[in-house]
Amino acid sequence: MASLQQLLAEEGFERGHRQFTEGPKPMKLKDRTSTDHDSIALPIYICHDLKSFDFSKQGSDKAVSGPEYSIKSSEREGSNSKSSRIDGIGREEPAIDEVAVRAVISILGGYIGRYLKDEIFRESVREKFNSCLERRKRKEPDNGILANLELGVESIDKLVEGKGADREHRMKLLRNSIQLLSIVASLNSKKTRHSSTCGIPNSHLSAFAQLYLSIIYKLDKNDRISARHLLQVFCDSPYLSRTHLLPDLWEHFFLPHLLHLKVWYHKELELLSNLDYGEKDKRMKALGKAFNDRMDMGTTQFALYYKNWLKIGAQLPAVPSVPLPSRTSYGSSRRRSSDSYTSYSSQNKNLFRTVFGPTERRSMDLDNLNRASINAWNLQKEHKSKRNQKAELWSESKKSERFRLFACQSTPAEEFVVNGEHSRNNSRRNEDKNRNHTSELSRANTTICSSDDLSECELAIRVIVKTWLNSHGDSAVEAELSKAPIIEGMLEVLFASNEDEILELAISMLAELVAKSESNRQIVLNFDPQLEIFIKLLRSTSLFLKASVLLYLLKPKAKQMISTEWVPLILRVLEFGDQIQTLFTVCCSAQVAAFYFLEQLVNGFDEDKNFENARAVVSHGGLALLVGRIEKGEIHERQNTASIIICCIQADEKCRSYLAENLNKASLLELIVLENHNCNRCAIALLTELLCLARYGQFFIHLL
Repeated sequence: MASLQQLLAEEGFERGHRQFTEGPKPMKLKDRTSTDHDSIALPIYICHDLKSFDFSKQGSDKAVSGPEYSIKSSEREGSNSKSSRIDGIGREEPAIDEVAVRAVISILGGYIGRYLKDEIFRESVREKFNSCLERRKRKEPDNGILANLELGVESIDKLVEGKGADREHRMKLLRNSIQLLSIVASLNSKKTRHSSTCGIPNSHLSAFAQLYLSIIYKLDKNDRISARHLLQVFCDSPYLSRTHLLPDLWEHFFLPHLLHLKVWYHKELELLSNLDYGEKDKRMKALGKAFNDRMDMGTTQFALYYKNWLKIGAQLPAVPSVPLPSRTSYGSSRRRSSDSYTSYSSQNKNLFRTVFGPTERRSMDLDNLNRASINAWNLQKEHKSKRNQKAELWSESKKSERFRLFACQSTPAEEFVVNGEHSRNNSRRNEDKNRNHTSELSRANTTICSSDDLSECELAIRVIVKTWLNSHGDSAVEAELSKAPIIEGMLEVLFASNEDEILELAISMLAELVAKSESNRQIVLNFDPQLEIFIKLLRSTSLFLKASVLLYLLKPKAKQMISTEWVPLILRVLEFGDQIQTLFTVCCSAQVAAFYFLEQLVNGFDEDKNFENARAVVSHGGLALLVGRIEKGEIHERQNTASIIICCIQADEKCRSYLAENLNKASLLELIVLENHNCNRCAIALLTELLCLARYGQFFIHLL
């Protein structure tokens, strides 16, 4: 997860000015860094309202003495406030509050600007908009609301796509779109916000209207107003915005303020694991509702907080406080945990280190998963029988402890008797434990096959994984989990869930099953023939490498990879997949997976489609990645790289000049002299393509 500090650096925002880059760039968090050491550490004062910030720690050449910055400037009056100071090299620098405001505008403007430049992002928003309108009930009157919304969106798309290039016509379209969408946005009034239009909640329609108003003002280059409308999206419909409409922006911009709620929710979920199934189901639903309500409230509060930042001449508002839900809002459990997490309040200064400190993403803790008690599937007993059972277990435990104590001081014969008794006790416990696991697995399988409740299915994933890990590859458990409905249920969770831990567990579990059985591989491919689930996972900021390994195990063919999204997604895997990915017992390099997919994309279709994909590899900067692999990859990777580069040259002859300049000729010649016939063939073919530049003398010059 990226912090606001990282996002600020990505936007090229530096002290005193902002850097703009030409042309759209892929949204890759890892390869975009600040170009200057003294970029402003915005989150320090945006997220925690600290009173001062020391710029001497930002790596400037000279430490500047003088008073520290004050966030809440008592002399700030209106929009003409120009409080500033001169640094050690005579450069005027804006006050912190002004810098912060411009930084927020920069981040939000950069995000919504993707609609103008990124066709994939634009299509994604359109799909979400269309899916919202598909829920309309045709028989109900809409008073022209939906027609206004659709006309406004169509006008915006015309402007973005360059239709109606005449300036006067463009201005007319802009004005008309603003009027139409403003009517829809007014549905968020107190009287109508909880109503619906043709079966669609007014809050959803208003949120879409605000989103497109943000795009309009971005087109008009009014970034401040555009940012305010974008923030209003999260005010009008916080749940829709954070889970469906703009989840990536919410994750980077709002979630760092609300992490204490997420930590609390997962801990409370663990505490419910020991309850019986019926009680747990009831409590989990109440817990989920309390969690989502508080998340929505916190999202709205911080959206309003930042909107107030963007008011011209407004005083700096107080940072919102989002407390944890009260236990009475979802029932009580046998242990209290809220006291343990009050330190995570949104104003706790320690949260800064948690969210923005130099920490790395934690992968799931399988040891904790194994230690968690998820025995709730078979505990439906009367209170009296539970009490008697506990008494019997206590008596048996005491007796066993007494036997072990005597055994330490007994003769060998006595020790034999005691150990035999202890062994039988352990055997009985293991049998009971196995029966419990079998019952748990059976209930979890039933849930994941039939339940429409996502939280239940996510819990079932935990149970399935726990049982699998405890079974150590038991054939009976494997056979039970290899049934088509169960595998399909796990795939549905992969598509629907937004919890990284659950997604990682499901990916790893499926990798285990697919690696062990060809039939399991076919079940997955038959369920998702166009690999839509994997496109969603590959878009992820945290799990795309593990998802690529699972997909590689499936060995999909080119005909299943027809989307235009595949090339940039796979190039990202190639760029960042240098580490071995571990999915339980399955270990694989993501870069090996990437080469397999690229080979399918540039060789698996007819000639026209192959060339189209190869040109996409070139246009997305893939040649630079491939040239690097020729130099330092393994032999088979270098062979695959040469083959893909040949396809790129055949699709776009201009590649030859770039390769003549940048390809390491010694590495290429090294492939030619290897004894491996396939490597020889690919290297010679690539050399032949490059020799086409010989008549200009370019390649021979570089070869020398």
